[in-house]
Order: sequence, then C-alpha cells, then structure tokens
Amino acid sequence: RASGEKKYYLANLPAATDLRTLAATIKARWICEQAHQQLKEELGLDHFEGRSWQGLHRHTLMTMIAYAFLQHRRL
Repeated sequence: RASGEKKYYLANLPAATDLRTLAATIKARWICEQAHQQLKEELGLDHFEGRSWQGLHRHTLMTMIAYAFLQHRRL
C-alpha cells in the first residue's frame, strides 16, 4: 500500500493454504461486499419498513432479481 496502511485478515483456512488461494478468498469477500453495498445504495435493499417476514422476504427477493437483471445488462 502506498499510504503505508496495513490490512490484516483472519481466516479459518488450513495452515497449508497457499497465498494464491488466500488472496482469491479475500477478493471473493470484497466482491460480495461491493454487491451488498450496491444492493443497498442503488436498489433500496435497506429501505424496507414492513412488519412481516413474508414482506421482508418479498422485498429482498425483488431486490435480488433487479440486481441480477442489472448485472446481466452490464455484462
């Protein structure tokens, strides 16, 4: 890192795991975090104010369908 900042990761992978696998795991987590942020900011995942589990489930499902559609259009 150019700023001198260090980042540390805690993993429960086997001790013999090679660095390439560890880096791929870290990258996969970053991609997941980016998707979650996009779901909240662009598609309103965190805007649900209902009272039922079924309503939350439907809202989340529709948000995920919209996300899949947008990802398909972007590719």
